[in-house]
Amino acid sequence: MSERLRIGVLGASRIAESAIVVPARELGHRLVAVAARDPQRATVFAEKYGVERVLSSYQDVVSDPEVDVVYNPLANSLHAPWNLAAVAAGKPVLTEKPFARDRDEAQRVADAADSAGVTVMEGFHYLFHPVTRRCLELADDGTLGELRRIEVRMGMPAPQPDDPRWSLELAGGALMDLGCYGLHLLRRFGTPTIVRATAGHRDPTDVDVDAWCDVDVEFDSGVTGLSTNSMVAGEHFFTLKVIGTRGDAFAHNFIKPAEDDRITIRTDTGTTVEHLGRRASYTYQLEAFAAHVLHGAPLPLNNADAVANMALIDDAYRAAGMSPR
Repeated sequence: MSERLRIGVLGASRIAESAIVVPARELGHRLVAVAARDPQRATVFAEKYGVERVLSSYQDVVSDPEVDVVYNPLANSLHAPWNLAAVAAGKPVLTEKPFARDRDEAQRVADAADSAGVTVMEGFHYLFHPVTRRCLELADDGTLGELRRIEVRMGMPAPQPDDPRWSLELAGGALMDLGCYGLHLLRRFGTPTIVRATAGHRDPTDVDVDAWCDVDVEFDSGVTGLSTNSMVAGEHFFTLKVIGTRGDAFAHNFIKPAEDDRITIRTDTGTTVEHLGRRASYTYQLEAFAAHVLHGAPLPLNNADAVANMALIDDAYRAAGMSPR
């Protein structure tokens, strides 16, 4: 394998431009193949983004000897099946979150990947950016005093009615789409237990998919946490607040730090604003994934982490009176 990854893309999703196309271009990796359910969409995608070849099926991409790694941004219900197919073909996978539909499915993927020695990395890109790394550092180095509370608040305007995020069959829902981030981030501070969860729906007849879901957690240390998630908000917001006995740190947009890289830190000595850089979190993510695939560099994520995150999502759904996906 050369220093440039040859990447195969499954589907022609809306997230692919920011998550793989732009980072690959910036880092010098090649997009060598794409396939989609609609061949015309795959052709348009390839022409727009300079993908070298359009193939007939996802399996063709996974099996292609010219593909070194697979990027999987398919609907949530298709993450696990196609990650398993890539593992069977011996291809490392960068998969969009969530890792699977539920904990049991995640465990099957993890077992297969571990047995085959093939990396399947869940795309929690936020974790690779200096904004998140700095917030974790501030929580740990005494700047804020003793940690007391973490709040992760995420919202977005409603997707179109036919969007996969509104489909139970495709494993949609606010907790799956947004809450997977919030719970994953809370888990960077320890092992949380669900205290309560509440969810709401678009209308009284659509009770299978959560339009919003709020989750309260507690850690063994007594620290509390909150993850709020809404797919019916008036605007986009993705904030993290870390609260200690001496002050707090507020990340204004931990999901899209390229748009707002500020952390506002308030302590008893005053308020400061740090700028951590507008380089995209997706670029940091692909850089780390490539270093791992090419040189064996360690990653801050593994299969056990993915299984644990899906287990917490399942627990949150049950606490909200809903079934896991």
